[in-house]
Amino acid sequence: MTFSICVRERYLDEQGCEQTRFGVAVTTRLAGVGTLCPFASENGAIATQSVVNVELGRKGIEYLDDGLAVEDALEALLNADAEHSQRQLHGVGRDGEFAFSGEDCKQWYGDAVGENYTVAGNLLTGESVIDATVEAYEDSAPSLDPADDVDQPLAERLIDALGAGHSEGGDKREDLPVHSAALLVRSTEKQAMDPYYDDLRVDATETPIADLRETFQEATRSFEMALERYEDVYEDDSTATE
Repeated sequence: MTFSICVRERYLDEQGCEQTRFGVAVTTRLAGVGTLCPFASENGAIATQSVVNVELGRKGIEYLDDGLAVEDALEALLNADAEHSQRQLHGVGRDGEFAFSGEDCKQWYGDAVGENYTVAGNLLTGESVIDATVEAYEDSAPSLDPADDVDQPLAERLIDALGAGHSEGGDKREDLPVHSAALLVRSTEKQAMDPYYDDLRVDATETPIADLRETFQEATRSFEMALERYEDVYEDDSTATE
């Protein structure tokens, strides 16, 4: 599976309480990547790729939800995986980052770890794909002070980061015209209505970034319409934030 990004951001909610959001986004030259690669919860975000082992993502998130540090969780899973040399696995937890690229991943492959993010890819046109993805995210990310948040939703900024890597060549398998892309965003903040644009997939297309961006825009429009019509109903529903 091609390239992906996982991020952690701290921010202040409307009541001035510190919250944390996690996001993961991925694109590849195969269909249905959203069913295989991205995993997230209010405790972290993980991407599993190359020769995909979906259980690494599922169990990884379970371990983070149980309170394990991301490096401990993912290293334990890799140590128990006999085929770990073919895997790429990376992610962020509440307080750390982790990235692994097995020696048997297909060229070009590599990863990058920064403060609050990880990026990894395989079968790429080159290292510049990773570099462009990192640069685009860093340019859009908030500062480390939770009070210095940004207006642009994380989901949209993740699409921009994927777009930057895609523009650098992305997946090198030009003989495979069908792509897919997906993103997930989760937060510790309890909201009356979770934004529709925080869980999006484009399962089969030749224009993955453009289609994911259009899906984001339509989901945003739908969410805003729903807020206008139904927000009072959700706020009065005691089960909405449980």
